[in-house]
Amino acid sequence: MEARTGNFAFYLIFTACLLNVSLQGEHQRRLYQELMKNYNSLERPVFNDSHSLTVYFSFSLMQIMDVDEKNQVFTANIWLQLYWQDYYLQWNASAYPGVSSVRFPDSLIWKPDILMYNSADERFDATFHTNVLINSSGHCQYLPPGIFKSTCYIDVRWFPFDVQRCDLKFGSWTYGGWSLDLQMLEADLTGYIPNGEWDLVEVPGRRNEKFYDCCKEPYPDVTFTVVMRRRTLYYGLNLLIPCVLISTLALLVFLLPADSGEKISLGITVLLSLTVFMLLVAEIMPATSDSVPLIAQYFATTMVIVGLSVIATVLVLQYHHHDPDGGKMPKWTRVVLLNWCAWFMRMKRPGEDRVRPACHNKRPRGSISSVELNASTGPPQYANGNMLYIGFRRMESVSHTNTPDSGVICGRLLAAGEEDLPLPGSQSSATASGDPDLAKILEEVRYIARRFREHDEEESVCNEWKFAASVIDRLCLMAFSVFTILCTIGILMSAPNFVEAISKDFFT
Repeated sequence: MEARTGNFAFYLIFTACLLNVSLQGEHQRRLYQELMKNYNSLERPVFNDSHSLTVYFSFSLMQIMDVDEKNQVFTANIWLQLYWQDYYLQWNASAYPGVSSVRFPDSLIWKPDILMYNSADERFDATFHTNVLINSSGHCQYLPPGIFKSTCYIDVRWFPFDVQRCDLKFGSWTYGGWSLDLQMLEADLTGYIPNGEWDLVEVPGRRNEKFYDCCKEPYPDVTFTVVMRRRTLYYGLNLLIPCVLISTLALLVFLLPADSGEKISLGITVLLSLTVFMLLVAEIMPATSDSVPLIAQYFATTMVIVGLSVIATVLVLQYHHHDPDGGKMPKWTRVVLLNWCAWFMRMKRPGEDRVRPACHNKRPRGSISSVELNASTGPPQYANGNMLYIGFRRMESVSHTNTPDSGVICGRLLAAGEEDLPLPGSQSSATASGDPDLAKILEEVRYIARRFREHDEEESVCNEWKFAASVIDRLCLMAFSVFTILCTIGILMSAPNFVEAISKDFFT
């Protein structure tokens, strides 16, 4: 029994030695009572009212949540950092063992009324009110977090290769510089969470002093500028690359044959596709007239190119389907298109290499200009005692080929000799005048020959217009290709950080 009693006494003594926590709680309770006994939360905590209270300000940027280009609002998760010295919240640490710091709700003690001047929040002050941490020397530390929305001028001139700068301006709402001296500390970015759309470049800060007409004292503020660069991978894959491909399809309008009947349809379809992408960009961008976005400039230029290609296609189709009865091709058009432009683009008419040798061939042929009836001499007699011999004359220098161009070009050589064809009743056709059937046959043959010549001439005129249309097609293809490439490179690469954005977003 005595041994058990001794052990129990030992445990009691040992437990008593561990009762410092209860003593600390007692000291802390007593400290709270002493500090708040004569404390006034409305009083500025300085020893001399003529002295200014220095408040050090900074913040920790945790995350960029949203950049609303349409409404020009910047949203971020920020933890504010405020440090100041409270003269009335000091104590002797040795008099309160174990109590190194205390925490007060921000509504019970004095705290600086620091607000964000350019706030866009519905409540204006978006901070979550937390406790203020105070040590024995009176040093106060206040770290209120919050989702801050600020007005931010979004410069969309270089979209989607733009760099945005959003200012966060903080300052006291009622105290001037002689009462509250606001000093800046560097922004803390150690806990920053990367954003999928924006790359954080830097967060520089500066302290400003502004003087108003009402007062002589300055009003200081601290302004932090969040510099961020837009990541262009998303916009490049969803807007730029499709636009480049669609503008390339516009060049296929000049490669499509005119007889297919789809040249205008293809041009209009490409134009409508670009209009759809233009509407998508207009939904993102703010309705401002200060600057035109880079991608909007590119889309507008591409739409102008496609529109001009449609106009050029209409001209090509007009040339291709030109009515031969509407007149021959003007001389200047023939010289410019069929000679100069065709030579410059190394284009030749279809069958041109075969027409020239055919026209210089000297094989003799007969002529239909004489019709003779010879019953006594010549070929054998037929059953009716007559033989019709039709010869060809004045065409000895013209050869016959199967190509349409040869008939067009060589047929013109016969135009001069058409008047020499003998008519019924003339002396040169005395033998035919005696037989009216032969005269009718000769007249029909002349009519057929004349119709063939007219058809060849019409075909020659149509072929000239079609070849001119082909020359315009090839010329527009080259011109629009060069213009499209120059516009694509010139407009997109005019952005200041184009190379940096492409190298970081597309190749990393």
